[in-house]
Amino acid sequence: MVKIEPFAVEQWMDTYETAPGVLNIAETCAASLSIADLAALAVPTVVNGTTVIPPADPLSALATTRLTYGAIRGSSTLRSQVAALFDVGKDESVPALPADNVVIAQGAIAANYLLFYTLLGPGDHAICVYPTYQQLYDVPRSLGASVSLWTLKKEEQYVPNVAELNGLVQPNTKMIIINNPNNPTGAPIPRRVLEAIVRFARQRGIVILSDEVYLPLAHGGTFAPSPGEDESGVFAEAREQLPQAPPPPPPSILTLGYDRVVATGSMSKAFALAGLRLGWVASRDPAIIDAILAARDYTTISVSQLDDGIARYALSDAVRESLLRRNIELARRNIRHLTRFVGKWESKGRVRCAWVPPTAGTTAFVQFSTVGDDGTASPVNDVDFCLQVLKATQVMMVPGSRCFGHGKHFQGYVRIGYVNETAVLVEALSKLDRYLENNVA
Repeated sequence: MVKIEPFAVEQWMDTYETAPGVLNIAETCAASLSIADLAALAVPTVVNGTTVIPPADPLSALATTRLTYGAIRGSSTLRSQVAALFDVGKDESVPALPADNVVIAQGAIAANYLLFYTLLGPGDHAICVYPTYQQLYDVPRSLGASVSLWTLKKEEQYVPNVAELNGLVQPNTKMIIINNPNNPTGAPIPRRVLEAIVRFARQRGIVILSDEVYLPLAHGGTFAPSPGEDESGVFAEAREQLPQAPPPPPPSILTLGYDRVVATGSMSKAFALAGLRLGWVASRDPAIIDAILAARDYTTISVSQLDDGIARYALSDAVRESLLRRNIELARRNIRHLTRFVGKWESKGRVRCAWVPPTAGTTAFVQFSTVGDDGTASPVNDVDFCLQVLKATQVMMVPGSRCFGHGKHFQGYVRIGYVNETAVLVEALSKLDRYLENNVA
């Protein structure tokens, strides 16, 4: 029997996210859309000089589809649309990714699992960034591989330190696993660092897996412009301490010209359609794709034709840009509310908040501490803190030490998902603020 560790963050979500009246700021998806919402984002497009009106909604276009198994790799249209996503930031010398190098799966979680199942086993070694989504290091361990954790540090803005790879690599290292942008910190990996990781891996023939489920959602965080919004007070002070331009969004690992790289993604996070359960795995190495397809024959065969069809609609020229714009604007608006909250509690009373402001993705990693009479700050017990806040206010967060640190690391940290409905975030932060005022400060 395969031994696998309990998936802490998913178990936490399963236990608490359906509580009546919960204000869920633990969620990692951009605020979810309905089919009607998605259709409202569609705009006419021009193809070869002809204006094309998109279908009224994706379901009407699927009404006559016979519900047989779908294409095993995913529909050719959807695979072409996904492949086109990897043109953003591509070096001129790097060819476009062929659609045949994309496989559609049941979410990025299935895509990641297929890759691990295909490429890792007993006797292999992998290096994985930490903290990150637990699947990325515990599934390889369950398959018999050993994993070295590549710890991201707050003082380095949670950007991987490439110099540390020399101390982590082993003769049997088969894979380097990154999560870009990172969950839970919201930190993207800059291009220069990605290039250094690629150089390191290329010299040794190591495969790189980049989980890129948050990649299209590069919003700039507190750097980003927000015309027409009041930037007085805490937020203005934060801007004064930071460069006045957002960092450039990182490119996909597939754009950097190394064949032995794999990227996974999904419709869940940046595209706000988690209910589709649709993701993908892509690689420039046909042998990797062929191996994944061989393994996939033993699992899910194909994705739902309905999910494939709605994803095609969402990634079409008529909808894709509007959809991403909606989610990026939501992230920019909401990060301001979270910045004001953290800024208030960075130096107030007995409570201290500390973070690295995220510039991409949907999550922030915030540490809560209390200050004693001697001025020493001690991290709160984040599990107890989250449970107490949930009971008193119905505000749900994720405890960092339990869900990302195996009870040993990231004491006092909580993950906050802030790209939900703005009204939900504002109410949750208001209740959390009052809780701190009344019970901690």
